[in-house]
Amino acid sequence: MNTIGKINKLESFGLVDGPGVRYVVFLQGCAMKCKYCHNPETWTGQAKLEMTPEQLYEKAIRYKNYWRDNGGITVSGGEALLQLDFIIEFFKLAHSSGIHTALDTSGNPFRMDKEYLKEFDKLMDVTDLFILDLKVMDNKLHEELTSKSNKNILEMAQYLSENNKKMWIRHVLVPNLTDDKKDLKIMHEFIKSLNNVMRVEILPYHTLGVAKWEQLGRKYPLEGYEVPTKEQIREAEQILEVDTYPDYM
Repeated sequence: MNTIGKINKLESFGLVDGPGVRYVVFLQGCAMKCKYCHNPETWTGQAKLEMTPEQLYEKAIRYKNYWRDNGGITVSGGEALLQLDFIIEFFKLAHSSGIHTALDTSGNPFRMDKEYLKEFDKLMDVTDLFILDLKVMDNKLHEELTSKSNKNILEMAQYLSENNKKMWIRHVLVPNLTDDKKDLKIMHEFIKSLNNVMRVEILPYHTLGVAKWEQLGRKYPLEGYEVPTKEQIREAEQILEVDTYPDYM
């Protein structure tokens, strides 16, 4: 039986989801409930599109000329790791054509048990870059912010490091929520302990997803929170030493 992927949307010319020009696949479904999520419509399992890996590959490969030497395919979400089997098969097809593959994830489904790691190792074999979103280091705050613990997420980062997988680390900066200097310093030390972190990015909080919350009949939980100033962004970048990661790929 063919594996079927549940897809929220497709973007043929992505410029912020990995190196170069990317074909970006946003999968449906996420167990986390991040208070600043700008894609809350991806939380449920009700997909707008359903495809086999082969169907998606045939759709994506049409745009290969745009990728040149530094682009490729990124699978994002929702939470992409909820559809592990589908991504593995899709990335196998991409790798067979020499296409660079990236996975954008918050790491929530990851777990350190033998059976799961057996499948996750298959994913690592066909994934060139992992883009990992680190919310905050304090576990209590992480649970308040996302409804989930970050223990297994940090374990995933360490597992990728142990297996020498290239990583980008991303952090969404929300003033008075995810900008605590002490927490950022702990995050910086954690990132420095990892191998193969190629890039660290600060993503400034924005309110572009508020309308989606309203359309879904949900109360936006961060009403009144401001976007960060340039100075706040620079300060966070200095703590995380984002300029010390020059290798883009």
